[in-house]
Amino acid sequence: MSKQKLRIALSVVAVVVVIALVLGGWLFQRQGGMATLFASAVPSAPEPNLQDPALIARGKYLALAGDCVACHTEGSGQKYAGGLEFATPFGTMYSTNITPDVKEGIGSWSANDFWRVIHYGVSPKHGFLYPAYPFTNFNSLSRQDSDAIFAYLKSLPPSSRPNTENKMPFPFSFRPILLGWRLLFFKAAAPYQPDAGQSEAWNRGKYLVDGLGHCNMCHSGRGPFASLPASMDLSGGEVVGQGWYGPALNQEGLADWSVDDIAKLLRAGVSPKGAAYGPMADAVFHSLQFLTPEDAAAIGTYLKAVPTREAPEPTQFAVNEEQAKQLYAEGSSLYASHCAQCHQPQGQGHGTDYPPLAGNGSVTAEGDMNVVRVILVGGVAPVTGDNKRPFGMPPFGQRLTDRQVAALATFVRNAWGNKASAVSPEEVQKLRGIPL
Repeated sequence: MSKQKLRIALSVVAVVVVIALVLGGWLFQRQGGMATLFASAVPSAPEPNLQDPALIARGKYLALAGDCVACHTEGSGQKYAGGLEFATPFGTMYSTNITPDVKEGIGSWSANDFWRVIHYGVSPKHGFLYPAYPFTNFNSLSRQDSDAIFAYLKSLPPSSRPNTENKMPFPFSFRPILLGWRLLFFKAAAPYQPDAGQSEAWNRGKYLVDGLGHCNMCHSGRGPFASLPASMDLSGGEVVGQGWYGPALNQEGLADWSVDDIAKLLRAGVSPKGAAYGPMADAVFHSLQFLTPEDAAAIGTYLKAVPTREAPEPTQFAVNEEQAKQLYAEGSSLYASHCAQCHQPQGQGHGTDYPPLAGNGSVTAEGDMNVVRVILVGGVAPVTGDNKRPFGMPPFGQRLTDRQVAALATFVRNAWGNKASAVSPEEVQKLRGIPL
């Protein structure tokens, strides 16, 4: 190689290295910079009065709105003591103890430590946190709300329940690789600032939906490595590891819902447009029923304004046109004998006791698993302050074959003006095997 060619090659390499360093530095700074490596680099704030009753009460409300207890409580164990299992494509994770126990929980943490967890997704004990914990949402919380939640958690009885080690294969068990995920998919932005061009209700709704409520964790499509692309935000998607589909929460998905319909579902678990089952029933029971009427309405206001985005293709078995016609015909007679008495002949339902199937977005969602799971295992709306004695649907999984369930699901997804993909017997067989 001539000296001139060598100089050119070295110059190209130098330019590439400089570009890589600049890009890498920018990405590193975007995901939180030195604050993600050193607690001392986190901007400090005055330590709050953790015994302030008003601060604790506010924190309790915020913790309820964020549904913290649902993930950080295992079965009948002590609340917030952790241990709940999460099956993911990358291994099994377990929630952590966030009671004020000094050894196992957050008893030795400062408010600044807790803010680092909320805003940056970095723990004093574990370092980088897996994005199964929604720090990408909580990043938008205000410091005041973080301090309030911390004050509430510190007021709880401590639990010495040991944290359960995650069961994840290498390299996913090696936490430093999470820096790579963060460089690609996380932006540690400033806490949410209201949009002056929108109403107070819209801004409050966005703060709750995108931040504290982390709605996109269940109602959005996933990108590479379980990321949540903005292009799929609230467009609907499969709930990771649970066999349910989170329907779209946008102008199209909620087109026939009023703000009041949405608020009723959140606080009561039932509404004239549908009822909460599966993971949504859990969210209502543990969290959403405790929203103030104003916050529930704010969420409805914001969701009604969310633009429609492209939904991901669900992973389900295809059904050809002839098979779909046969399944629909079989499902029609099954509906008449098994369902019409409660849900009515035209699928219009009966008040809030028996939800409508006609025009029900959960029934016609891109993913067919919701209607199949409810047919198989039944469903009961959550007990709430506004619905103390909910009606339930019995399971039909022991009475109907895979083909019959597929036929019934195909019928209700396409009758009375509904329009959705047909359901295959193979899909039913797959969903039968998913534990409750």
